[in-house]
Amino acid sequence: MGSLTEPTIQVNADLGKPATVLIEKISDAVGGYLKPWQMRRVAKAERDVTLIAACTQLEVSELERRALGRFLAEEARRQANIEAITYRALPMLENDVDPNLVEDDWIVRFFDRCRLVSDDEVQLLWSRLLAGEVNNPGSYSMRTLDLLQSMDKSDALQFSALCRFSLEFGELTPVIFDLDATIYRENGLKFDTIRHLGDVGLISIADHGYLTGGLPESFSVRYGELTLVLEFEKPSHNEIATGNVLLSRAGRELASICRTEPIPELPAYLVQEWTRRGYRVSLSSA
Repeated sequence: MGSLTEPTIQVNADLGKPATVLIEKISDAVGGYLKPWQMRRVAKAERDVTLIAACTQLEVSELERRALGRFLAEEARRQANIEAITYRALPMLENDVDPNLVEDDWIVRFFDRCRLVSDDEVQLLWSRLLAGEVNNPGSYSMRTLDLLQSMDKSDALQFSALCRFSLEFGELTPVIFDLDATIYRENGLKFDTIRHLGDVGLISIADHGYLTGGLPESFSVRYGELTLVLEFEKPSHNEIATGNVLLSRAGRELASICRTEPIPELPAYLVQEWTRRGYRVSLSSA
């Protein structure tokens, strides 16, 4: 990790003004964590330890020395996490955004929740969430921050597996019909996975199934390189069965930052299943 006083965030001028403004806003909101893009808080703690060690006239017990050392190590790890997440978010910012529109309370909650995250893949989710909130303030609720904090890497992988089966019907919707089907089992979805994601608060589950409504006479939804075309008899207010799983609000917000590979066999499977249920569905590569 290098010296504790070594600057770790360097703002490249090519990233533009939003990156600089975001750094300043974060520093103001959370007490100088990043200003001027180095570990001030940790550096101060390091100086304090040095001064205490140098001042022999001060009676400092070995226990207190160990406590100060532990504090310094913990703060260094947390600072490294904060800076890594922030740095990875900067290139994702759109050129015309104003980070000042993000609420200070949201920034404080964000960094309070993410500072213990050291896993690289989970940090990337936090970076995408930060950039997404700056690009479109109000996109992510504080409850979603709390939920993401409670997730470990296994939770994130299971949720990503679910998102691979999601299509955009105005809102991102998982299409889960029968978990005994080969396509679900071979791509990481099992009953225990679905039940766990429900317990975490990312989805709701209904034995009777869900319907997605408000669809026009002809509706197209893109998945990977293919487009599924749905045709209905009525000109409006049509609906289609989408299975037994529905994303919660937090689930929808987190799904928007997941980057998953499409499943090549899924479009054909959905055509088969919807046709069997009496819907008119076709595939198009256009």
